[in-house]
Amino acid sequence: MKDLKNRKTLLGTIKNLSKLAKDFSLKKNSEKILVCKKCGRANRLEDLKKDLFVCPHCSSYFPLTGIDRFDMLMDKGYKVIDYNSKKINPISFPNYRNEEEDKKSEAVKIARGKILGNPVLVASLIDTYMLGSLGTYVGEEITSMIEEAERKKLPIVIISLSGGARMQEGIFSLMQMAKISSAIYSFGEKGGLYISLLTNPTMGGVSASFAAQGDYNIGEPGALIGFAGQRVIKETLREKIPENFQKAENLENFGFLDMIVERKNQREMIGKILRMHRRKYGRL
Repeated sequence: MKDLKNRKTLLGTIKNLSKLAKDFSLKKNSEKILVCKKCGRANRLEDLKKDLFVCPHCSSYFPLTGIDRFDMLMDKGYKVIDYNSKKINPISFPNYRNEEEDKKSEAVKIARGKILGNPVLVASLIDTYMLGSLGTYVGEEITSMIEEAERKKLPIVIISLSGGARMQEGIFSLMQMAKISSAIYSFGEKGGLYISLLTNPTMGGVSASFAAQGDYNIGEPGALIGFAGQRVIKETLREKIPENFQKAENLENFGFLDMIVERKNQREMIGKILRMHRRKYGRL
């Protein structure tokens, strides 16, 4: 009886800890703490910022998007921009758009600036807004960025972190795959340089379109990259699936990725690639 009571207490404690880990963050003594989903260890936010949001205990990567990503990659003085694209609900999906929340953000941020002195336009998908899903706003913003880069003869970097197409926008979401791909094709035909950085996770319609179309496709270590999830593939094929078949390291072996670059080396590597192609650039 005592053992049963202790077991229930232990299960209750585990459930509470699981809730905290799902939140991915908690506050303690007014200091922000982030919990690593892989090892479950707590980390001070300030310490993680110094380590580029890599867990010091197990080396797994925390999601890094938007301003934090720009700060890591770009020279000081970059400018966050947008193209005033409309935030719409094209199929009148119930409870989809929140006007107050939409004023703050959407699933992509774009910056104009330099990386190691090389002019560039950078787009970063935002996981905290509907897991960086691809909708009409994201499609229009990225397409507008590519068109500006084509006009000004600037290279582009797109950092993918996404669950795929946004179901709340139906067919309109899927159309963004074709729209962005078409813009990238036109950009490439004019000699434009496109570097694609695939992070964890890059799935669905994003992985099946612009994320895989870079002149250089770079993966982060351990990133999950694919179209359908492992469970769906397993149930469809009715076969055992290799555990790491959608991981960046496996995809590099099969030529889907050109290279895997640790977060601490990404700024230098992307800067080197930009410098190799610099004679083709315009100026900011």
